[in-house]
Amino acid sequence: MKKRTDYKVSGGNVFKDLDVPSADEAMTKAELAARIAEIIGRRKLTQAAAGEILGVDQPKVSALLRGRLTGFSTDRLLKFITSLGQDVDIVIRARRSTKGRGHLHVVAA
Repeated sequence: MKKRTDYKVSGGNVFKDLDVPSADEAMTKAELAARIAEIIGRRKLTQAAAGEILGVDQPKVSALLRGRLTGFSTDRLLKFITSLGQDVDIVIRARRSTKGRGHLHVVAA
């Protein structure tokens, strides 16, 4: 006999699904941190070497790579990305729907 498991399909933002305050900002920070971790990994940087590039100490790099993002603003994460030699383009466009708020998405090219 199969055991029934109840679940809820995600709306695309796990933070909203979990009713986290400032869910859009939390998702944006998580996406930026994931991109930073990807760049650090691809370049095979140690946490200490990454810290020198980012202008922070190794424990802060460790926290960032582990997803502990308290104390890291979106602006600071964007500065980290540019410090790692990446360009950041910000595009503002009208929503397809006129209802509700706009959304912020991080897209890696």
